[in-house]
Amino acid sequence: MNRSVAALAAALLLLSACGLFPDKPDAARDWSAARLYKEAKDELNSGGYEQAIKYFEMLESRFPYGAYSQQAQIESAYAYFKQGEAVSAVAAVDRFLKLHPNHPNVDYAHYLKGLVHFNEDMGLFGRMSGQDISERDPKAARDSFDAFKELVTRYPESKYTPDAIARMKFLVNSLAFNEVHVARWYMRRGAYVGAANRAQFALKNYPEAPAIEEALFIMVKAYEALGLKDLRDDAERVMRKNFPKSRFISGIESPQTPWWKFW
Repeated sequence: MNRSVAALAAALLLLSACGLFPDKPDAARDWSAARLYKEAKDELNSGGYEQAIKYFEMLESRFPYGAYSQQAQIESAYAYFKQGEAVSAVAAVDRFLKLHPNHPNVDYAHYLKGLVHFNEDMGLFGRMSGQDISERDPKAARDSFDAFKELVTRYPESKYTPDAIARMKFLVNSLAFNEVHVARWYMRRGAYVGAANRAQFALKNYPEAPAIEEALFIMVKAYEALGLKDLRDDAERVMRKNFPKSRFISGIESPQTPWWKFW
């Protein structure tokens, strides 16, 4: 009996080696475009992003023309995004937009590109550490904003536009706070010109953001430290007009209080 079992096992191994029981990736070489796309979508929907990417790439390679290939390009971008490979995801989106500028899913491509950068900016480390998004490198936030802006400008009726607008508002606030964060850093080190410039940049570029209240206060204190009375008075006048109940007003009225007490 033991010899029979051993012989059967050996036979099965031999048959497998001969290709009668091929693994799924090898079998995929003989699949049609429709079958490849279906299997890739199944992997994508079940969280098998790496395998989905392989199938999408195989689909593009074997069937470079047609609707399945076009869809595979944007689907692979999403798979890269879910896999956490932001650079590859953006590259895939850009390639899709270049090759198919009139595709019905172009609006989604712009949205996905913005989403990739948006999540890249949020970042795993930032979420785990509780770091304020405004305190990190704003490049990804700017890239995300630009992608969403492209979508909103070119496709205002897209179903993705409302969410893109909401994310843009968040990003504007984040970028404004980033400028204020840097201005605050300059103030703490006595670099008053740099502080005033960054606060002024926030005021000019993000006039509706909540961070403008603090930006104006920094401008008041920076100009005061530089002895620029006229500029100081202008900044204070604007601040009092727009934020009459500002928590920073007491800092203006009590110059003997160290400015850093407010942060």
